[in-house]
Amino acid sequence: MSDPTARLDKLEADNRRLRRLLDQSNAPGELRHRLRNTVAMLRMIIRRSADTERDIESYAGHIEDRLDALARAQAQADETGCVDLHKMIADELTFYKADESERIVLTGPKLALSAKAGQVFGLAIHELAVNAVEHGELGSSRGRLDVEWHVVDADPQAILTLAWQEEERRDVAQPTHNGFGMEVLTKMLVYELDAQTSLDFAGDAFRCTIRLPLTQKVGTVVL
Repeated sequence: MSDPTARLDKLEADNRRLRRLLDQSNAPGELRHRLRNTVAMLRMIIRRSADTERDIESYAGHIEDRLDALARAQAQADETGCVDLHKMIADELTFYKADESERIVLTGPKLALSAKAGQVFGLAIHELAVNAVEHGELGSSRGRLDVEWHVVDADPQAILTLAWQEEERRDVAQPTHNGFGMEVLTKMLVYELDAQTSLDFAGDAFRCTIRLPLTQKVGTVVL
């Protein structure tokens, strides 16, 4: 059995064991609910990664990174009860050795996401960061990344808009293969958070804009 295959078998076994432990536990209702959400997210990552990756080696490498991104968001939620949007983005970029600087700018109000919204957003930011490393700004010494978010009051619900803008990308052709990242941005965000996502590949720039209703289940602006 190859190493990648062995790692994947272990992930599946760990996931099954987690589900059994959760069913047998006497944890408080809220904790059990959060754990069920996390286990469901783990199952989705494992299954959808298998459906969208081209080979077993790519699957094994990418799935570990995705689970790490999920763990970072969950760790923040466990520690503070919510996920700070700015910190989550900064932590993900730092993981790829891309700290805030003149070329990498994050701007927006302090926003506290719920644990579930933090997981989903964390995966979306992770996929954008991976794409930027492999094709875009984070793989270039001269590129620029701007991530800006704002909240607009509206009736009946305030709207959160996040824009991820890369300039001086090396490769801006629209992908022909719909991988896991595209699934997260165009399907998972829609299904889980009722979001709308637009992707713009133009010249040497790339822009991803995510809009969603800022309900109590998603998060709140911290004044």
